[in-house]
Amino acid sequence: MKRLIPPLLLANALQAFALPQNAPVPGGVAVIDLGPATQAAPLARWGEQALAVVNERGRWFALLGIPLDTLPGELEIRVSKGGAIEPKTVAIGIRNYPEQRLTIKDKRKVEPSPEDIVRIEREQKVTEAVKKRFSETPPDTALDQPSPGPLSSRFGLRRFFNGQPRNPHAGLDVAASSGTLVHAPSDAVVANTGDYFFNGNTVFLDHGQGLITAYMHLSRIDVRPGQTVKRGEPLGAIGATGRVTGPHLHWAVILNNTPVDPELFLSTRRK
Repeated sequence: MKRLIPPLLLANALQAFALPQNAPVPGGVAVIDLGPATQAAPLARWGEQALAVVNERGRWFALLGIPLDTLPGELEIRVSKGGAIEPKTVAIGIRNYPEQRLTIKDKRKVEPSPEDIVRIEREQKVTEAVKKRFSETPPDTALDQPSPGPLSSRFGLRRFFNGQPRNPHAGLDVAASSGTLVHAPSDAVVANTGDYFFNGNTVFLDHGQGLITAYMHLSRIDVRPGQTVKRGEPLGAIGATGRVTGPHLHWAVILNNTPVDPELFLSTRRK
């Protein structure tokens, strides 16, 4: 069945957006050339997951976020053009991430109580639903760093809290003092806000087509769910809420429900 595209959506789709850096490795992004943008955007899927398709300099590109636990080899996506389905393979390379060992003073944040676990599981259902969002709006993938300050803990670090192994670092930390403003890195809709056990005060933004960004450990939140924000508008301020060793911003980028390295999207890397 051919998908009808509203004229306004088609006009938006024909806009050009800067691409993220091509990095087909675990935790990276594969930028896949789908051909000239002479017609409406093709549809691209990885399994049942829809992929973002953006126009850059007159060509369509699919963006595939690659999970951190992906083994070297090939992934296959399916591209639908004019009723025909074409498979495309992506060769996945190797990337080894270093370790990071942290001491957390609040031991509940390392070994939660049964009551905490109930809360954590409830919150995970909410955040998992946010990460699966897929709106039709074409995303602007050239993201600005959301807050000034040096980049501290990088994406993908294999983490140990109080000597215990935990999930890899699924974001990028910006070191700054409490109260430093956090800004939207590009246009978006506020998908969710809340105070979470591990993440503290958090804002989720929906940039379109499965590109979601998150801002964690905030001291305050200045936006509300459903609000439209433009690039550079304030979202809140850096703090030390949730599981932290001190004030900082944890910035996460999720693409096709997969956490990926935010540095691949930083607009300053492509100037």
